[in-house]
Amino acid sequence: MRGRDDAALAALLHARPDLLNPVPGDITQLATRAGTRASVVRALDRLDRFALQTAEALAVAPDPCPYPVLEELLTGTGGGDAEGRAARDALPRALGTLRDQALVWGDDDRLRLVRTARELLAPSAQRPSPTGLGPTVAEATAGMSPTRVQEIVAAVGLPPTHDPVSAVAALTGLFTDPERMSALLDEAPAEAHQVLGRLVWGPPYGEVTPNPAPPVRWLRDRGLLLPASARTVVLPREVALHLRGGLAHRETAPVAPPVGAHREHRPQLVDANAAGQALAALATVEELVKSWEHAGPLVLRAGGLAVRDLKRAASTLDTTEQAAAFWIELAYAAGLVASDGAADERYAPTPAFDDWRELPPAARWSALASAWLAATRTPGLVGEQDAKGRTLSVLGPDLDRSPAPEVRRRVLELLAALPEGGSPDPDALLERLAWERPERGTSDLRARLAHWTLHDAEVLGVTGRGALSVFGRALLEGRDPAPLLAPLLPEPVDHVLLQADLTAVAPGPLRRPLGDVLAVLADVESKGGATVYRFTPGSVRRALDSGQTASDLHAFLAEHSRTPVPQPLAYLIDDVARRHGHLRVGAASSYVRCDDDAMLGEILADKRSAGLGLRRLAPTVLAAQAEPGALLDGLRAMGYAPAAESRTGDVLVARAAAYRTPERTAPVPVPDGPPVPDATLLGAAVRAVRAGDLAATAVRKEPAGQSAAPGPGELPRTSAAETLATVQAAALTGSAVWIGYVNAEGAASQRVIAPVRVEGGFVTGYDHTADEVRTYPLHRITGVAELAEDQV
Repeated sequence: MRGRDDAALAALLHARPDLLNPVPGDITQLATRAGTRASVVRALDRLDRFALQTAEALAVAPDPCPYPVLEELLTGTGGGDAEGRAARDALPRALGTLRDQALVWGDDDRLRLVRTARELLAPSAQRPSPTGLGPTVAEATAGMSPTRVQEIVAAVGLPPTHDPVSAVAALTGLFTDPERMSALLDEAPAEAHQVLGRLVWGPPYGEVTPNPAPPVRWLRDRGLLLPASARTVVLPREVALHLRGGLAHRETAPVAPPVGAHREHRPQLVDANAAGQALAALATVEELVKSWEHAGPLVLRAGGLAVRDLKRAASTLDTTEQAAAFWIELAYAAGLVASDGAADERYAPTPAFDDWRELPPAARWSALASAWLAATRTPGLVGEQDAKGRTLSVLGPDLDRSPAPEVRRRVLELLAALPEGGSPDPDALLERLAWERPERGTSDLRARLAHWTLHDAEVLGVTGRGALSVFGRALLEGRDPAPLLAPLLPEPVDHVLLQADLTAVAPGPLRRPLGDVLAVLADVESKGGATVYRFTPGSVRRALDSGQTASDLHAFLAEHSRTPVPQPLAYLIDDVARRHGHLRVGAASSYVRCDDDAMLGEILADKRSAGLGLRRLAPTVLAAQAEPGALLDGLRAMGYAPAAESRTGDVLVARAAAYRTPERTAPVPVPDGPPVPDATLLGAAVRAVRAGDLAATAVRKEPAGQSAAPGPGELPRTSAAETLATVQAAALTGSAVWIGYVNAEGAASQRVIAPVRVEGGFVTGYDHTADEVRTYPLHRITGVAELAEDQV
């Protein structure tokens, strides 16, 4: 660690940003932190497959390990095949990666894996090694009786020894000697070779009965299988390596799997296809959020959306529940929906949704895509169970997965590396990602994240036909994709085409006022490049309920239709309007009034009105036990078209105002560890480490009030008068001094400062440790010592 120059130290801190929190005081503190278990685990998890295989080989190699021994473990005793030559060529790079990450130290003739990494990767009975190798002969015989060890020594034809240590050494020498080992195995029965073949590549442990078969007994008597427990034997590492031809791994992966263009499309076709998907994504998100404007779904007590509400959203969007979960989470990540925080807590659009709707389509898509790229929430997990057996719900609290943004970005980077219009084979891309960051253990999260990324990027419009679009490339590079997407999107239209079958065709995206009114007046029948709306008695009544009149609707359709208003549609509007409001419903509990007493008699005589509790109060008024809303629904179900009225007798506008939550911010992604530091922070951290080394190792003059200079790590101790006199003298002469300092939180540190002013109980000077001018209270300085002449 101490041999690193500033560039190498900055590279280490960049690769392992967890070492920067907080900034280490000196190189010793940095080395200690780099060897902690949590930091080493994180560093191992970020290695590519061959660098990890190299570390695994070092974990089963002698400590220290010469470079030729490590090379043989990765290439075999022959090492002449193509895989061996590739591993030999790639080994310097892999070893350099391990050195850069401070996982390996020492020269090539004495390579050492840091102790914590060796403990994590070395094989044990509780934690088998990824190499499939077992313990060494020395480790496997550690608890064996000396007599039994001597019996094994005799069985393999070695002379007896005077102590178990030399006996184990003799066995190890035999098992690592290729010629003598081959001669010993030539004597083994054929069945014994079959037993060894089952254990050679791991796992190296096997169960035996109290009276094992002759082949097993033959191997056990000669130490080729050693007891691990009363019912288990293990194949010693030296024996396995001989049988493997010296290889630590059955297969090595020295070269990253290539990702080529599996299919090639015209770039213009890719961009057009992606733009179409982007437009559909905007419409889907807007439809979803608007469906929550008046009565959004309730928030579960544990957080998230109920299954029935997810089903309802999927029905609204005419898609699957898994796809609906993606769109809901996307709207949430973009800050368009949130919980309202009320007592009866519901999800609803946020005020940001209104601002978003006012943006041009390309800018709206840019906001969605940017939120998707950075989000740590993973809707693909919806419906699965967490560690406690609880089902994960949409918008629930447990959907964050920190690696998600990194995996998404890496998938897009691999797509960007292909020729324009090229789409990869998904399996090849997943294989490449698995090589770059192999999963340790049984988790397959990164592979699933990559699979979801390919799907989500396609439905969102980042890719088209599996290839990265031109505006998707801009998104990846941190540029604004809107200028590239805008020319590819159709211009919003201000007209529809009315047809005689009571439908209207919108030949493109509708402008805002037209789209909003038409969404009330008609129901969407089909979506696509052109949207088809259907007019029904219910949809026309909905428009009338919102305060429109028949003449308003006729004028609206005539203004915005490129075709004449069909007669059936005009008749439908007039017929519904003629009956609309003929009946009036108000609050008594509720009542019905109508100028036509015959109609009221007809309602009373209808058996379907029995549940409404109607009775006649006057020739033109019926009283009801039902609430006004239930009475309205009941009469409409009977085929009437009642209208609600106010206390003054005016028709009430039934369309409620759109509901919005209070101001909400978009959810903050959960980071995968500390952020990668920028150049400014790295430079400051390196200067702080170097200054800390200077403070810790600089040669000090013996303080006047002490019999001897403090030892390493100890703070200087001087009286207040001596401290004041020394820093005043340093300020006059412009020299640097070494101080011990305890801050307000009680944390002690040692610093090298060059005092420039001492007054009012404070000393101000240039702090070499912090690389800036600072002021320190004199009463917090434990002591001071002058530096030797050549130190600063």
